[in-house]
Amino acid sequence: MNESISRIEVQFTVEDVGNAKCELIRFLAPRTIDALLRSMPLNGITALNQDMVYFKAPINIGVEKAKTQVDPGTVAYWPMGSAVCIFINTTQSYSPMNIIGKIKDNLQIFQKINSSKRIKLEKV
Repeated sequence: MNESISRIEVQFTVEDVGNAKCELIRFLAPRTIDALLRSMPLNGITALNQDMVYFKAPINIGVEKAKTQVDPGTVAYWPMGSAVCIFINTTQSYSPMNIIGKIKDNLQIFQKINSSKRIKLEKV
C-alpha cells in the first residue's frame, strides 16, 4: 500500500501551548480514520481525564478494532464519548478505544494542557 495512503500526517495545535505532529495509521481503524479525515479540520475544547487529553469530534463511529490498553503517545477515538483522545501515560481505559495513530513529536505539550483550551486537528 502506498505510504501516503496508509499513513497520514496530521497536526494538533493547542491554544497558548504548542503543536504536535501525529501519524494516523489507516489499517488500525480505517472507517474511523476516514470519518475523521472527512471532518477535518476538527476544532474543540480540551478536557482532562487521568492520563489522557480529549476533545469532542463531530463523528459517530462504533467500536473498530478497539483496545483498552494504551501506551504514551497513542491517539484514539473514543466511541462512547465521541471524542479524540491523546494518551500521556500507559493506561487501561474505561471503555474500548479505536486506536488511530501515534504522536510523532512534542508529546510533552499534552502534559501542560489544562481543561478548556482550544485544540485543532488538521492535515499537514
